[in-house]
Amino acid sequence: MSWLFDASICLGGTAPETTWTIGPAIVLPLVLVASLYAGGTLRLWQRTRRAHALRLQQALLFAAGWLTIAAALVTPLHALSERLFAAHMIEHELIMAVAAPLIAASAPGAAMLWSLPRGCRHAVGNLLGAGPVVQIWRRISRPAVATVLHGLAIWIWHVPGLFEAALERGVLHYAQHASFLGTGLLFWWVLLPRRGAEQGLGVSVMHLFLTSMHTSVLGVLLLLSPRLWYPANTGLSEQWGLTPLEDQQLAGLIMWVPAGLVYGLAALLIAGLWIRASGKSNGGTAHALSTP
Repeated sequence: MSWLFDASICLGGTAPETTWTIGPAIVLPLVLVASLYAGGTLRLWQRTRRAHALRLQQALLFAAGWLTIAAALVTPLHALSERLFAAHMIEHELIMAVAAPLIAASAPGAAMLWSLPRGCRHAVGNLLGAGPVVQIWRRISRPAVATVLHGLAIWIWHVPGLFEAALERGVLHYAQHASFLGTGLLFWWVLLPRRGAEQGLGVSVMHLFLTSMHTSVLGVLLLLSPRLWYPANTGLSEQWGLTPLEDQQLAGLIMWVPAGLVYGLAALLIAGLWIRASGKSNGGTAHALSTP
């Protein structure tokens, strides 16, 4: 079944730097998701041009997130990531810290639902509104739960034995990517600000800072470790002018600084929104109290 995950084409040679991954397990879901979103978006735009219709900004956010996932999993970065740990880290961070927040911010649910025929749309709507599904969603969409699930996915998949097993088995490798993307989407969906949810901004700030801290800790551990954690993932390091340990240190630095900054900057931006919302609330209260 390796063809399902690892089918590839080489442009200009056989080096990973020129290898595009076109396995059906990657390409088909990407094409399906893009087709559903595009179909639903066009249908919504045809039905109404009012403010509640899907906005162009949302479509651009979704497209940017989708293209980021494609860049991580289809371009030569994916083939390179299997033998260069720094490239592997870039791939993971593109999925979790770039694609996931972009797609979550685009709120693609409405477009995806409207892409379905009327009967299927009603059936899916009824299923999503069923009591057990609603209860499960309420539990996993709590900020603390979403943060823990995302953190567990990051730390568990970096356990050396499991990480190297994922390198050797296509099924595990894409299960790793799916867990990073799935928990990342849940995490960002729950914590990103939405209209009417200003009261949760402070909680979002706290959980984003916590995530920035624990991912930075993992990055620092990789950076400062005197031994290799994943020897199987450093096969091309010397071709890139790095020793295997330097490759690992660079990967740790990528997780610590650029990726940690994404969570930290998101926390700061939401903190600014929180302060502004608190100021407006306090100003309105003070005005009401001072009015005869």
